[in-house]
Amino acid sequence: MKRIFIYAMVIIMTAQFSYSQAINKNFKWPEDKKAAVCLTFDDGQDSHLDNAIPLLDSYNMKATFYCPGNKESLHNRTSEWKKIVENGHELGNHSLFHPCDGRLFDWVTPEYDLNNYTREQMRMELYTANTLLKAVDGKTNRTYGYTCSNFKVQGDSTYVDIVKDLFSAARGDGPIPSTMEKIDINFMPSWCVDSHTGKELIDYVKEARSKGTIATFMFHSVGGGYLNVSNEALQELLIYLKENEQDYWVDTFFNVTEYISNQ
Repeated sequence: MKRIFIYAMVIIMTAQFSYSQAINKNFKWPEDKKAAVCLTFDDGQDSHLDNAIPLLDSYNMKATFYCPGNKESLHNRTSEWKKIVENGHELGNHSLFHPCDGRLFDWVTPEYDLNNYTREQMRMELYTANTLLKAVDGKTNRTYGYTCSNFKVQGDSTYVDIVKDLFSAARGDGPIPSTMEKIDINFMPSWCVDSHTGKELIDYVKEARSKGTIATFMFHSVGGGYLNVSNEALQELLIYLKENEQDYWVDTFFNVTEYISNQ
């Protein structure tokens, strides 16, 4: 009896593996690429314009920049942010005031603590941020980057459904998907980079290639600052992606998630 049970379990596990393989086999990235890579940058920093954009443009790679509405860089360098969109990058929504869960981060002030936000307050903040960004780049459709990857407001009530109504897709956090089956474009996983080496960044995209799925980076400061990626590490990653462009589709989070949605 025990032998029969083990045999049955082997059959079930084999069937499940074959099904997963079939899902990935049926899902095709453009031009027979083996994986997608999304380079996303948070918090609308000067270092994005000064360091990240020149590097990206030198390798002709497009990225997404999640910029809160209250950022000084957006106020002081509006024309430059507009220009990056004209050049093919995405200006994504990152709320107006970057509210986060004060229970998780001690730097969060009470007025910007998501635990003090109602769902309607969050909806209006995201809607208003969309209006502001539309005034900058003229776009009516864009993606959202969950602030601190938090997705709950007052009373532990989720606002994922609000995000789904306002945006084409949204980025959260989490490991690289093992399959493209049941991918949720409204809470896509990403990796928060913090002083990692170029080799570690490259290993991350290699993992996505081995699985046939997607690697999404969550960068913050570039070339110095908090949650930093060095210029050298970022360049090392870009060189690798350029040298292996037959395997990787590197594009904005908007373009990649639109493709996934249409699949």
